[in-house]
Amino acid sequence: MASDPRAVLTRPAPEPDVTVAYGEHPEQIADLRRPVSGGPPRPLVVVVHGGFWRAEYDRRHTGPLAAALAALGYPVAQLEYRRTGQPGGGWPGTLTDVRAGVAALPRLAADALPDRVAPAPPILVGHSAGGHLALYTAAHAPDTVGGVLALAPVADLAEAYRLDLDSGAVAALLGGGPADVPERYAAADPRAMVPLPPRTVVMHGALDQQVPVGISRAYVAAAQASGGDMCLVELSECEHFGLIDPESAAWPKVTTALRSLHEDQ
Repeated sequence: MASDPRAVLTRPAPEPDVTVAYGEHPEQIADLRRPVSGGPPRPLVVVVHGGFWRAEYDRRHTGPLAAALAALGYPVAQLEYRRTGQPGGGWPGTLTDVRAGVAALPRLAADALPDRVAPAPPILVGHSAGGHLALYTAAHAPDTVGGVLALAPVADLAEAYRLDLDSGAVAALLGGGPADVPERYAAADPRAMVPLPPRTVVMHGALDQQVPVGISRAYVAAAQASGGDMCLVELSECEHFGLIDPESAAWPKVTTALRSLHEDQ
């Protein structure tokens, strides 16, 4: 593992095979990667990047993760979306972009990568704020989602607001706190939308300094208590960025969880 866990964010990765658009805005695009190995078609894996929904973070920092998943035989889409600080980003554009992209990408990927994408709903792999967006999409459009692997997700927006994660990131996304815009929290907060219909694996490092592991513990406990098919994989020696780093000690756990979701379809 690199001495600086953030090194994965800028590590070079192979260029994607093709970029497709799911909407008219320049940010409504996704990079597609063809599976490197042979074998039968597999469901599309849609990677939803993090960065606390902010414009300065984009899909490119998930290049190493996406390339590694393609090397394992998965067709991969790195989904982009409008973010806070951009026209149309924040409420509701950031959230509706991800829903629209997840709905459109299986067809777009099947057309661009012939005979490599199985006719099944995609598996969403979301990290941090991308984990929130994956959980949100699975709650609102479960028929478009085959499973969710949520890596250190911001799974409780009200709690993240109270903790002031990333200096007001949740308020920037939703336009205020729970007392200011309660209807937005009701619609966007995964903690308010349990149980989650698709099978979900939440993975979180106990050393995470960006998104406290307690958020995932409480979220998964609430989902399980309401009858949801969800489990928490807690990694005692992992921080926030190791979950998206193919060179980290956590990576085999990530691929095992993804394989379990794929095999359950």
